[in-house]
Amino acid sequence: MFLPSVLSLFLYFPEDKSEYIPALISFSIFMIAAVFTMRFIVKYSKREAEKAKEFEEKLKEQEQTPKDS
Repeated sequence: MFLPSVLSLFLYFPEDKSEYIPALISFSIFMIAAVFTMRFIVKYSKREAEKAKEFEEKLKEQEQTPKDS
C-alpha cells in the first residue's frame, strides 16, 4: 500500500494557475490534430470501401458473362 507522501510525489497542483496555460495550449493543439486525423481516416476509409465495392461489382459482372472458349 502506498503512503500518501509517496503518491504526492506524482501530483503537482500549482498555486499560480497561469502555469496551466501552456498545458492547455499543447492539449488543444494535440486534440485538434487528433480530430483532423480521425476525420481523415474516416474519409479515406469510405473512399477505400467504395473502391472495394466497385471492384467487387466488376468481378461479379465478369463471373456472370459466359466465357468463350
